[in-house]
Amino acid sequence: MPAKGTTTAVEIFGSVYYVRGEDDGDSLRELAATVDRRMREIAEQVTTVDTAKIAILTALNLADELSRCRELQEGERVEIRKKVAALTGELEQALQRS
Repeated sequence: MPAKGTTTAVEIFGSVYYVRGEDDGDSLRELAATVDRRMREIAEQVTTVDTAKIAILTALNLADELSRCRELQEGERVEIRKKVAALTGELEQALQRS
């Protein structure tokens, strides 16, 4: 079965990749630009010129950022659930009094 979507050319760290995706090409280009920027930032901080090592360090940095965002979102969800429960309790009490 052939892959669906469109193919978009993106440049990351000096290499061109052809990425197939269902999203529009603009989204893929933005993601590629983020990866490219992060790889260049990391390349400035390390002594290696090995592109694979820079890519792995970039992936680890992005995975750490994603993990932190997920933890923050889960904390926010817990707080929202607590607030909803408290407001529901207040509403139930108010309805019982009327």
